Order: sequence, then C-alpha cells, then structure tokens
Amino acid sequence: MEQVSTYVGLDVHQKEVVVSMLVGSSSEAIEFRAVQDGRGVRRLVRKLEEKAVGRIECAYEAGPCGYTLQRQLRGAGIKCQVVAPSLIPIKPGERIKTDRRDARKLAEHLRAGLLTEVHPPSEGDEAVRDLCRCREDAKEDLMRVRHRLGKMLLRRGRVYRAGRNWTKRHREWLGHQRFEHRADQAVFEDYLLAIEQLEERVMGLDERLSEIAASDSYRERVGWLRCFRGIDTVAAMTILAELHDFARFQSPRHLMAYLGLVPSEHSSGQSTHRGAITKSGNRHVRRMLVQVAWHYRHRPAVGAVLRKRRGGQPAAIIAIADRAQQRLNRRYCRLLLGHHKPHQKVVIAVARELVGFLWAALYRYPSQKAQAS
Repeated sequence: MEQVSTYVGLDVHQKEVVVSMLVGSSSEAIEFRAVQDGRGVRRLVRKLEEKAVGRIECAYEAGPCGYTLQRQLRGAGIKCQVVAPSLIPIKPGERIKTDRRDARKLAEHLRAGLLTEVHPPSEGDEAVRDLCRCREDAKEDLMRVRHRLGKMLLRRGRVYRAGRNWTKRHREWLGHQRFEHRADQAVFEDYLLAIEQLEERVMGLDERLSEIAASDSYRERVGWLRCFRGIDTVAAMTILAELHDFARFQSPRHLMAYLGLVPSEHSSGQSTHRGAITKSGNRHVRRMLVQVAWHYRHRPAVGAVLRKRRGGQPAAIIAIADRAQQRLNRRYCRLLLGHHKPHQKVVIAVARELVGFLWAALYRYPSQKAQAS
C-alpha cells in the first residue's frame, strides 16, 4: 500500500503565514493562518501534526524572510524546502493573485514535483554572506556620494584636469576648494564628510573579511582562489560566501547556468535564436566575476603581488590558474580582434570560461585530492 503524504504550501510574510494543506491526492485543501513568531510557529507545527496524514512536506518561496522558518520547522522534525520563485510554473491566463491562491499553488506544485529547491546556507555561511553584501552596499554608497560631489563641482565650474580623480593629488585639490556662498560650502563639506565616513566603513569591513578569511573554515579555499589573476581576499570571500557549497554543482556548465552567464534561447522548429545572458541566479557572484574577467585582457604574466599570493599554495592549483591566464587571454584577443565583438560581450564570455577554472580548483581538485589520500 502506498504511503500517504501531506503537502503544505506556505505563503510567508513578515507578520503571518498563510497555510494550504493537501492530504494525499485529495483536491480539498485545508487552509488556515499562523502568526510569524516563535509562539506562532510552535502552534503551526502542532496544527500540522494534528491535521496531517503520513509524512509532512512543506515549501515556501525564497524571499526577504530568509531561512528562519525553514530552520524552525526542520528543528521540529518537519521536512521543509525553500524554493526558487523564478522557477515556479505560472499559468499565463491567471489574473488573480491572493495569498490563499499562492499557498494552494505551492502545495499543488510540491505534490507534482515541479518546484526547484534553493540550497540553504548554514547560519555561519549566511552571516559571512551578509557581511560581504554589507561591504558591497558600502562601496556602492561611496560611489554614489563621490558622483554627487563631482556633479556638484561640475555645476560650479570646478573641474579637476590634472589627472585621475580620487588620487592623492585630487584630494589635495579638493582640500583647497572654497565657495563664496555659505550654502555651497556646507554642501561641499557635507559630501566630503560622507565620503570619509564611507571610506572608513569600507576599510573596517575589509578588515573583518580578512580576519574571517584567515580562519580555519576559509583559509585554504581563499588561498586557492587568490592564485588566480584578479582575485584577492574580497573577491574570494564573495565567491565562497555566496556559493558556499561547490559540491552541489556537478559540472562547470551547471555552475555557469546557475550564475546566469549562459545565453538565453528561444528556439522552435528549425529556427534557433540565442540572445543575451539569462542573468538568473546569483547576481553578486556574477558581478564579481565580470570585474575579475577584465584583468585577463592583459597578456599573461605573474607579477610580484600575484607571486606572493601564490606562495605555499598547491602546484596543481597554480597550474590551473596559469592555464586560465593563457586560455582566457587568447579568448579575449580572438573575440575582440578576430571577430570584432564588443568589449562587454568579450568580457562576459571570458567570465563564463573563468567559472570552469574556478570549478576545477574548488570542486575537482579537492575530489582528486580526497581520492588520492
């Protein structure tokens, strides 16, 4: 006799959870609401156990509420998965959306096996990931304030022409700027103060990331990634914290697709149409890899800084990094000079191939090392 299971769709919000339960193959849903706090979750667990038949499986969409509810349900012995919202099947003709309907659809899709689970990080990995994103936000805020100051000076006819902005000489030039109107001077000084504060924030966050990178959990893998050209501590920590488990990517193509670096496609019949990259998956790692890919436009070389980073690292990892330099630089030159592709497309292609080398360093090399031992 086939075992009966209960499938539960959860529409999770800040203050409450809308629940829809489907027992076995029944089409009648049991619906109720629960408060989104510790006591409310305990009541939710008791209610699920009272009304469910057989094994209980729950699912809710990934969103701003994070993985707290999943951890609470799993702690109570109830299987729960967080699913990717962008991969949930949608009926184009539906024009009504409510919390009850969303919970019911999640339960139906869970029963049919149509949901794609998001791999949840551990609490420690999630904390490091948030630290990396906090640093990214601070850098973005710093760039915006610098742009505002630059535009304010441009409106007043103050343009620095002696070189690049935000060098030592440029800061000395800023220190000598004075304005006739007190309001202009107040705005100028406020922007400068905001820039100094944000620079201090970024420096503090970089120090914290460096401390975590030197811990036992990250030291070895960060050292491997720093063997690659263009990847230092911040980039390595961002890649590790966002992906947090390379074992779930069984091939480089799987990782490329997860990062949204593969071309979109719309093919039918005998026609094949490929478009821009999908930009699905993790945008933080994708942005970081695109920044790293720009370094491979230069001819392959190992400078003093890169040589120092490679000190004491495994020869196999260094060999992978050297192959990456050779291949990715050839790829960049061939696409740019031979095929006359735009710089942006070339860099995206280089970033996509770089993913394969990172996968080899963080997944295949540890696997081969484990087999050898």
